[in-house]
Amino acid sequence: MCTGLDSGSGSGFGWRWSQACVCVGGGGGSQWNLLNTSCCCCCSRHRIKSMFYHAYNSYLDNAFPYDELRPLTCDGQDTWGSFSLTLIDALDTYCKSFSEWRLCSRTLDFDIDVNASVFETNIRVIGGLLSAHLLAGRAGMDLEPGWPCSGPLLRMAEDAARKLLPAFQTPTGMRTETVNLLRGWEPSSLEFGALSRLTGDPVFEDAARQALRALWKTRSDIGLVGNHIDISSKKWVAQDAGIGAGVDSYFEYLVKGAVMLQDEELLNMFLEYDRAIQNYTRFDDWYLWVHMHKGTVSMPVFQSLEAFWPGLQSLLGNLDSATRTFQNYYSVWRQFGGLPEFYSIPQGYTVDKREGYPLRPELIESAMYLFRATGDHTYLQLGKDALESIEKITKTPCGYASVKDLRDHQLDNRMESFFLAETIKYLYLLFDPTHFLHGGAMEGEGSWEEGGEGGQCVLGAGGFIFNTEAHPLDPAALYCCSRHNQDRHELRHILLSLSQPGRPVAPPPAQTEGPPLGQSESVALKPGDKKSAPLLSCPVQPFSARLSVLGQVFTEST
Repeated sequence: MCTGLDSGSGSGFGWRWSQACVCVGGGGGSQWNLLNTSCCCCCSRHRIKSMFYHAYNSYLDNAFPYDELRPLTCDGQDTWGSFSLTLIDALDTYCKSFSEWRLCSRTLDFDIDVNASVFETNIRVIGGLLSAHLLAGRAGMDLEPGWPCSGPLLRMAEDAARKLLPAFQTPTGMRTETVNLLRGWEPSSLEFGALSRLTGDPVFEDAARQALRALWKTRSDIGLVGNHIDISSKKWVAQDAGIGAGVDSYFEYLVKGAVMLQDEELLNMFLEYDRAIQNYTRFDDWYLWVHMHKGTVSMPVFQSLEAFWPGLQSLLGNLDSATRTFQNYYSVWRQFGGLPEFYSIPQGYTVDKREGYPLRPELIESAMYLFRATGDHTYLQLGKDALESIEKITKTPCGYASVKDLRDHQLDNRMESFFLAETIKYLYLLFDPTHFLHGGAMEGEGSWEEGGEGGQCVLGAGGFIFNTEAHPLDPAALYCCSRHNQDRHELRHILLSLSQPGRPVAPPPAQTEGPPLGQSESVALKPGDKKSAPLLSCPVQPFSARLSVLGQVFTEST
């Protein structure tokens, strides 16, 4: 029996339910009754909330300021750069922890002699800070004038991104895997695009787009890419083509970038890749690994990272294919109580030395998207199975531990930050289909406004896009800040023209970047003067719906 009672606060990640609820039979069967679905979702949210508190408080009490909690020994360790990573990754999962963002400002230092992973720092640190910044209005933080186009968390994200820029300064434009945060490169993306639109500095989006285009040119004659490339020679070191490790986030960001940035180029790239993927790697609703040039099978395995694919396919409207592939992946979960890192499809069993389950979120993520698209309660059943598995197999007195071996459920002394950032978040959202992050909230509940006489900027009006670390980004905020920076640039151009008599007034260039770094924004300012950020002036409709409707991607022919 499970009971949950309305806390009345509405705080955090929406830990709320409208009334007392009682669910009988915690284990449940495979069938769901429409009459008790709401009740059981309520009870599941209550259990997930308790799960989050147990993991988050264990980290703060035993591991902070280290990156991660070691749940078997109740201490901490640095893994990805000494960023207090779990705190940053959890900021937007538990909004109340925004009050602790000052912990980040005191402990987070990017001027350190550390070789950091560009990818992991981007998706976890920059993505986490950007998302927390955009959700700050809901968390009751004091917002400075000009938010969401300015703010302390946004400045921290920008500082981190500038430390990563040297990784893109290569002959080919493709980024290095690591970068030294103090000294630069030594022998991304959704987040960089969002950062450029929010700050008005195009350098981040330009670097990411250059890397995407450079990688696009390296695809094989049959339209596939491998999973590891030499950025100097542009030669593929690992020529296995699939949808898992090494390329999963690449495909994910082409689709989500098309939605968030309203970019047809990115969508067309993905659609061409998808045609090759369906032709050469798909076998009976499984996706195998094949040689990128020949299309012959090289590894008949399923990787747990591939479980994001059904959710991504649902965004494109390919529900029939997505549901069948999901059922294949779900059958593996039911076999082991989790997804092993590698699963041999011909043998129907784990692959040697790849038997672990580090509490990954991908299958839960796909269940959330598919339930949102279909309303099929099969996906809620997966959520219940995941909740039971994680609680019974991985819970320790000090958090939740990765599973070292799913065959006998041995545990590993590690709780990765994505457990709080992704797994718990997607699990909660699966059981809360009306949450504002799904884009279906009512007016006054799911959107808020900033604006002046020139118009309003309605944020949260077009749904949210999750980065690959499940950090939600608001396309409407990006649009508003882009318009704000464009208006500021045009005003500056006019003022400069008027300040120089006899100079013809030419139309401003069609770009959105702000003034060069270190240069005053207006000729009316004197050196040393401060200028408060102007109020936003944005149209009510935040962005074009031609490519997306509430996160669903459509082509022009649809």
